[in-house]
Amino acid sequence: MESSAADLTQIALVTTAAVLAGLALTRLRQPAIVGYILAGVLLGPSGAGLIESSDSIQTLAELGVLMLLFVIGMELSLRSFVTVLRTSILCTLIQIATALAIAFAVAELAGWSHPQAVLMGFILAMSSTAVTVKLLDQIGELRSDVGRVALGVTIAQDLAVVPMLMVLAALGGTRGLDPWLGLEIVVAVGLLAALIAYFTRRKRVILPTARWFRGRKDMAALAAVAFCFSAAAASGMVGLSPAYGAFLAGLVVGNSTDHAAAVRATVPIENVLMVVFFLSIGLLLDLGLIWQNIGLVIGLLLAVVLLKTVVNVGALRLLGEPWERAFPAGLAMGQIGEFSFVLAAVGLGAGLIDDEGYRLTIAVVVLSLLTSPLWLVSARRFHVVAAEGVVNIRVALAEVYRTELTALERLAAVTRMVASALARAGRRLMRLFIRRR
Repeated sequence: MESSAADLTQIALVTTAAVLAGLALTRLRQPAIVGYILAGVLLGPSGAGLIESSDSIQTLAELGVLMLLFVIGMELSLRSFVTVLRTSILCTLIQIATALAIAFAVAELAGWSHPQAVLMGFILAMSSTAVTVKLLDQIGELRSDVGRVALGVTIAQDLAVVPMLMVLAALGGTRGLDPWLGLEIVVAVGLLAALIAYFTRRKRVILPTARWFRGRKDMAALAAVAFCFSAAAASGMVGLSPAYGAFLAGLVVGNSTDHAAAVRATVPIENVLMVVFFLSIGLLLDLGLIWQNIGLVIGLLLAVVLLKTVVNVGALRLLGEPWERAFPAGLAMGQIGEFSFVLAAVGLGAGLIDDEGYRLTIAVVVLSLLTSPLWLVSARRFHVVAAEGVVNIRVALAEVYRTELTALERLAAVTRMVASALARAGRRLMRLFIRRR
């Protein structure tokens, strides 16, 4: 009973901290996801130490990613997606090739092995679908041409995780040079292409179970979640990524007659699980390791964010996307993705990196996710200021962060007023105390 009460207290503490941190960051005109990550940092092992990154939390976080891809599949307009399919695939290939080239160049200088370079290249190439979706939603671009391009690229990256995991397993010797590797990749790509072709040429399909749950909202939500997780489990059992299965399940439901009801039923569940996902990211951050390697971590973070943004924007421009679409889409994808945690864990298990290298990689990935909203907002503002002809860096900084500076000035003024009032009250109490003596 005492254990249950302690667990309930932890859940109450975590949810309250997430809500307060999310509201605080929203008031500062930052995405709520930053608050969720900070709540995990503050409450986790590197902060107050009130909660730890347990297996149950990690499981819920993974379920949140699966639900996100399921909802993305449901809400994806295939006719719109087909229009950016070529751009998405080619951009993903350019990103992976460039990331591998950079990783191999660094490997020559740092003395990494070729398998280690492949691992780091794969990690660098990934962007976060979860963060990209939330960022685009925050700036009102999720359902625009910018959103379709960015979302198409991140989905293509998520699908590329399947062959990446297979390659890393082969390099680590856990599966050896599996002759079925190429076949699995072909099957995964072929099945997705077949579903897209089928649904773009037909009207919405009628699921055989539709009439069972019609008018039963609780059962409809449970059925949708069960379908998502069952498809993910089946995909994982045949050697493909569970995320791939969840996305395909979303495509099927999204192109059925029960699409609207399924979205209404599952989105609240997905939102709650995604909060757990972002909290779990904060729990992974090792502040002690970051402090011991502060110069290296900051250098890697800056290099990663700048390189990814330049590569993203450059690749989209190379593929013919206009600047007004390529720039915000490239910025939104300027972080390292959540599937990099999976790739890093596989690399650790396969012996491609040691424990310290793994923790350092996790630190850079988490910080890139944490700073991504700030980077997006800052870069967009700098772009506007530069377009207005401002060239002085101090003037540009003052203009870019004018809202935040104004808020800080008001906070400082209020703090001074409160401090002055407390000081006056203290002096009055002291004089009163002296008179009575």
